[in-house]
Amino acid sequence: MFHKILIANRGEIALRVLRAAKELGIQTVAVHSTADADAMHVRLADESVCIGPPPSRDSYLNIHQILAACEITGADAVHPGYGFLSENAKFSEILAAHNLTFIGPSADHIRIMGDKITAKKTVKELGIPVVPGSDGAVTDDVEAKRIAADIGYPVLIKASAGGGGRGMKVAKTEADLAEALSTARAEAGAAFGDDAVYIEKYLEKPRHIEVQVMGDGAGKAIHLGERDCSLQRRHQKVWEEANSPALNVEQRNRIGEIVSKAIADLGYSGAGTIEFLYENGEFYFIEMNTRLQVEHPVTEAITGIDLVHEQIRVASGGGLSCTQDEVRFEGHAIECRINAEDPRTFTPSPGTISHFHTPGGLGIRVDSGVYSGYRIPPYYDSLIGKLIVHGRNRVECMMRLRRALDEFVVDGIKTTLPLFQDLVGNPDIANGDYDIHWLENYLAKTG
Repeated sequence: MFHKILIANRGEIALRVLRAAKELGIQTVAVHSTADADAMHVRLADESVCIGPPPSRDSYLNIHQILAACEITGADAVHPGYGFLSENAKFSEILAAHNLTFIGPSADHIRIMGDKITAKKTVKELGIPVVPGSDGAVTDDVEAKRIAADIGYPVLIKASAGGGGRGMKVAKTEADLAEALSTARAEAGAAFGDDAVYIEKYLEKPRHIEVQVMGDGAGKAIHLGERDCSLQRRHQKVWEEANSPALNVEQRNRIGEIVSKAIADLGYSGAGTIEFLYENGEFYFIEMNTRLQVEHPVTEAITGIDLVHEQIRVASGGGLSCTQDEVRFEGHAIECRINAEDPRTFTPSPGTISHFHTPGGLGIRVDSGVYSGYRIPPYYDSLIGKLIVHGRNRVECMMRLRRALDEFVVDGIKTTLPLFQDLVGNPDIANGDYDIHWLENYLAKTG
C-alpha cells in the first residue's frame, strides 16, 4: 500500500479522496492555488503545498509544480480526482518516469478512450453496441452526405476530441449538413485544437445511462450497475440516480455483463464509466470516462462499495476487493449537483457563504468542501456540493430527497437548490418519465 498520496485536485473531490486515504491509513498531501489556501481539503490534509496563482493553467494543470510538490513531500502516488489532469495520458507517463504511481488506468487506455473515434472502434471490437455512424473522421462533405443518407436523418456531428457539447451539431436534413459540419469543425478546432469530426445517428428521445466498471489490469473486471444521468442542461449533468427507472433487472444484467467482459478483455485497470444513449430497449455507446465520475456516490450508496478505496487498492497492486457475485444492489439513490449559480439564469454566483447548513438523517450524504465563511472563488467550476440520498426504493428516496432539500441552507450566494425543489415535485420526475431533452424543455417553458 502507498505511504503518501498527493491529491492533484480541489473542492469536494479532493476532500472525498482525502477521506478515503485516511481511512486506509495513508498520509495525504493537498496541493492548492493561492485562491484555495483556506479550502477544507487543505486544512485537513497532513501536508499542503501551494502550486501557483488562481488560473488553473498555472496551478492545477501545472505538471511541473505538481511533480515538485511530490518531491518535496515524498509522495509516492497521485490521485487526480476528476477534471484537470485526470484524463491526461502525458501526465500519467511523466509520473511513471519519476517512479510515481498514477491512481488510474494506463496512459494507453486514457489515450484510446480520449479519442472518440478510436474509442468507438475499440469498444465495437470488444462487443459493446455503438451508435450507427462513420467509422472514423469525416473530412469530405460528399462522403458525409453518403454516410448520413445511409444511416438516415437526423444525424449528429461530433468532435472527435470533444466533450461537454462543444463541437456538436445536429443536421435534421441534407440541407442542414454542410453548415453543421463547418460549424462543428470550427468549434472543435477552437476548443480542442483538433477539428476532426465524425457522424452518428441522432436519437430523438434517448436516456443517458452509464455503467460503472472496475478492472484489476490483469484480466478481471466487475460492473457496479448503472446510473441514469438523463437530466442535463447544455450536456452537463444535473441530477443522477441509480438504478435507472427505465431499466428492468434483465436489461441491467445484460448490459453489465457485456461491459464488464469488455473491460476485462481490454485489461483495464481502475475505475471507468461506459456511457450510453438508451432508446427503445437498445444501448448505444457514446464514450468512456477513464476516471472517477462526479456522480460516483450514488453507486456507492446502492452497493456499499467505496470506489476510491477500490481505485487505491487496484493501483497499489492489491486487485479488486470483491467478485461480481459478491456485488449486491440495495435500494435507490439520487444525487443533486448543487452549484453556485442563479437557479433561473445559471450565471455563476461567486462570493462568501454566510451560513451553510447541510441536511442529516438516515440515508443522507453531502459531499462538499465549503463551510460558513468560505469564499467561493470565481476561477473554477461552480459545483459547491453534492446531495446524495438513499432509500429502500425510489418512492422512499424521493420523499427523503424532498425533506433533505428543505433542510439544506446556503446563504450569501445564489445556488441551484430551488431548481431541485421544483424538480422533486414534478410528476414526470416522480414517475421517472424523462429523457436527455426533458430538463431544457422544462426550463424553456418555466422561463
